[in-house]
Amino acid sequence: MPDLPIGAALRRLAEAAPQRAAVVQGDVTLTRADLVDRAEAVARWWVRDGLRVDDVVAVALPTGPDLLVACAAAWTAGATPLVLSPDLPVAERRSLLAAVDVARLVDRPLPTRVGDVPPGPPLGDPERRVAAGWKISPSSGSTGLPKLVRATAPARVDPSRGVTSFLPAEQVQLVSAPLSHSAPLTYAARGLMTGHTLVLAGGGFDPGEWLRLVARHRVTWALLVPTTMLRVWRHPDRASADVSSLRTLLHLGAPCPPWLKRAWLGWLGPDRVTEVYAGTESAGVVVCGGHDWLARPGTVGRPVGGTELRVVDPDGVPVPAGAEGLVEMRRPRATYAYVGRPTPGDGDPAAWHTLGDLGHLDADGWLHLAGRADDVVTTGGVSVHPAPVEAAIEAHPAVRSALVVGRPDDDLGERLHAVVDGAGAGLGAAELTAWLGERVDRDARPRSWEVVDRPLRDAAGKARRRDWR
Repeated sequence: MPDLPIGAALRRLAEAAPQRAAVVQGDVTLTRADLVDRAEAVARWWVRDGLRVDDVVAVALPTGPDLLVACAAAWTAGATPLVLSPDLPVAERRSLLAAVDVARLVDRPLPTRVGDVPPGPPLGDPERRVAAGWKISPSSGSTGLPKLVRATAPARVDPSRGVTSFLPAEQVQLVSAPLSHSAPLTYAARGLMTGHTLVLAGGGFDPGEWLRLVARHRVTWALLVPTTMLRVWRHPDRASADVSSLRTLLHLGAPCPPWLKRAWLGWLGPDRVTEVYAGTESAGVVVCGGHDWLARPGTVGRPVGGTELRVVDPDGVPVPAGAEGLVEMRRPRATYAYVGRPTPGDGDPAAWHTLGDLGHLDADGWLHLAGRADDVVTTGGVSVHPAPVEAAIEAHPAVRSALVVGRPDDDLGERLHAVVDGAGAGLGAAELTAWLGERVDRDARPRSWEVVDRPLRDAAGKARRRDWR
């Protein structure tokens, strides 16, 4: 089947199985017919009010059916949705909205009945309403202020097949992270367009709820990040939970500690665990299957979809296999453009892009990451990657998450400072220092500790380290 305008693809799915669930959250279920009927009615209303092809519709709603109806209405009208967290600080929201010409802001619930939607004219031929870019997403802001990233792929899809090998069509997808984050939105939206039933978890990540939803709805596909993987793994109900329906557990967003990766591979089996390394910009995609990781522990995979990889030194010169440097990638076609600021390479597909990560390629082209360049701490002349130190701290059974950052020090230049979410376990510096004694080198042990009782990473696995430096 050829690619269709997204609105037409959703209509095609609804005609094929109108009563099949498209979105489920708690006691609320939207069938495919419900979703499309509401989206088309809202699209007619917005077009009546002046919405045009390639206009931007900003959606600032909690994760739920209304958010997805708003996105579907934008695609149906030929507009591009920009999904923002409704909890953004006012100044940050204003900054993002000032960077793009927003034609409509949706920050209140939409009418739940088609009859309550203000009427509008027929939309006509769907081919006349195809946005040049199918979404805009804010970056995580983990390395600075968030940027708006416009996908350059047009708002088209083939509803009969999965968009990638690791996102097949016709799945039951569990969405357990806010749709205001790029990766959850991308996989949920692409799933919706290819016949998925989206099961939306409640606000905040609850590992017990995650396990219950997998069993109750016979979930076949789910996305997690290492932070949420750790919470599921340590939940007391995990061992007895029914996860037999789960065919694919995809994880991304941050380095996964090797011990945690092995634990999940042992629990679900390597055929059901896949890792993806990519960014909001999607300038390249690297994929690693479970068997691949067991054969090369620590790798994040090999490039797919035409992605090319290289590792370069500080002067931009490629280094040989095994040597560490800055990881760069590119794809045959430009996949993104920044909104309101220059795009690296000015959108040239031949230009190399980076997510700011350091790593190396082995002799067979498998990528191994060392950590983010901006996160490296130089203490007493020694460069320390925080990621393996954080992984060692998080292996402590009472630790939910940890961050290691550099803080100014008159003697060392920077000292390693660890912030630990101890979940109220009464952890102290002496116990944590002793825990690291046989796990990391002396130079990589934090000199100061801070124990808190709140999450350090968001539901997408991202942390704003600058807040702790």
